[in-house]
Amino acid sequence: MPFESLGEYVDALERAGELKRVKAKVSADLEIAEVMRRLMYKGDQPAVLFENVEGSDMQVLGNAFGTMKRLQLALESEDFVDIGQRIVDLTRMKMPSGMLNKLKMLPKLSEIGEYGPKYEDKGPVTEVIEGDKASFNSLPVLKSFAGDAGRFITFGMTVTKHPETEIRNLGVYRVQIVDDKHAIMHWQTHKRGAQHYRMLKEQNKKIQAAIVIGADPATVFSAVAPVPEGMDKYLFSGITRKKGVKLVKCRTVDLEVPANAEIVLEGYVDPNDMRMEGPFGDHTGYYTPAEPFPTFTLTGIMRRRNPIYLTTVVGKPVLEDAYIGKVIERSFLPLIQMFHPEVVDFSMPGAGWFQGLAVISIKKTYPGQAKKVMMGLWGMGQLALTKMFVVVDSDVDVHDANDVIWAVTTRADAARDTVIISNTPTDTLDPASPLVNLGSKMGIDATQKTREEGYMREIQQLAVVDDETKALVDRRWHEYFGS
Repeated sequence: MPFESLGEYVDALERAGELKRVKAKVSADLEIAEVMRRLMYKGDQPAVLFENVEGSDMQVLGNAFGTMKRLQLALESEDFVDIGQRIVDLTRMKMPSGMLNKLKMLPKLSEIGEYGPKYEDKGPVTEVIEGDKASFNSLPVLKSFAGDAGRFITFGMTVTKHPETEIRNLGVYRVQIVDDKHAIMHWQTHKRGAQHYRMLKEQNKKIQAAIVIGADPATVFSAVAPVPEGMDKYLFSGITRKKGVKLVKCRTVDLEVPANAEIVLEGYVDPNDMRMEGPFGDHTGYYTPAEPFPTFTLTGIMRRRNPIYLTTVVGKPVLEDAYIGKVIERSFLPLIQMFHPEVVDFSMPGAGWFQGLAVISIKKTYPGQAKKVMMGLWGMGQLALTKMFVVVDSDVDVHDANDVIWAVTTRADAARDTVIISNTPTDTLDPASPLVNLGSKMGIDATQKTREEGYMREIQQLAVVDDETKALVDRRWHEYFGS
């Protein structure tokens, strides 16, 4: 059964030996973030629950998804490709003809029906409701680096609705605390929440928003995942966990939030109240400069009586977000293959902060195919922000950096096989782009070239060990080394 809450997941982490409780008093001002970063950089360390946070009665949970083992536990899956495959299966499903075939389809339709959200009148998140007295100061919000402009919520899931279709989105954005009632919403221009905001800004209207802190792992993952345009994020969560998410209505805004969440901050974003946000250290490893973003005004809080404050840290890779990104990479492979059937595998190395570099292997059948795949992927959702694509043949392991480097250096010619595209959208946080949100892309075609592609030399044969010699050494291996 899927986890219904963050608390259930914490219990499971403890049973699995994947949780460390810290009873010493710690500060949310720089100290907690540094502890979390050190654990992540050390590698293969447990999640950490800070039980005694200075100035707060809330426990703080960090590095909750900081290894692939923990994510397998969180999402109850050892093969994350299954998540994307369920979406592909839904898009390809056709109603059968004939009564018998329709009856055979009923179990599948019943299973799909379970994915949709379920609506409740109340839930654990409604145990404490605060209106006029609601304040950001009640939360143990972290300050991550000494040069940061202040404290910011790092793992809040911001809920908005498309103004026309009312399809709901959850996105994880920086939320800088200004005072007890105001924060700054770092809506990067390419994100879906920013799209909803712009549509209402054109009408000079405020946009209602709810910031959810802590929920079941599948919903947390769904907030980060770049789901297909037009899909409700709560439905995606249901598909991920194979069971619909329970939702309740907010009290001061017209939005739905997970009934089993830990904390919900209700309010609105005002396009007429712009403030300078940042600078902040971020996941590129650099401080992003201050820029103007709109203000979120707090109108109410719903929370559990004893909520857990879920947080994460940012900084030079590899940190927790790299592992979450790896699950996104695996789970969205089937969707990429649906539009580009020649794609065999796909990797976005964590060191490239997941918008910097992607490696794609293809089963090449015609000249120019690698470039066709590059152009297609640059037109797919958030992949439009990826700076560099390297396309290799299917015999290259995209997850092995040595194998990829070998392919680049033996199958790519710099002049012939490098594609540069100028004046294209870039990630807002990219420290190298000449302008904010605008820069260039690079593609490297590291596939074996053919005569049709201008390779007029004889194709050199790979030097591989023959089967007879491999079999001989296999048989005699124990004679060489005794095992």
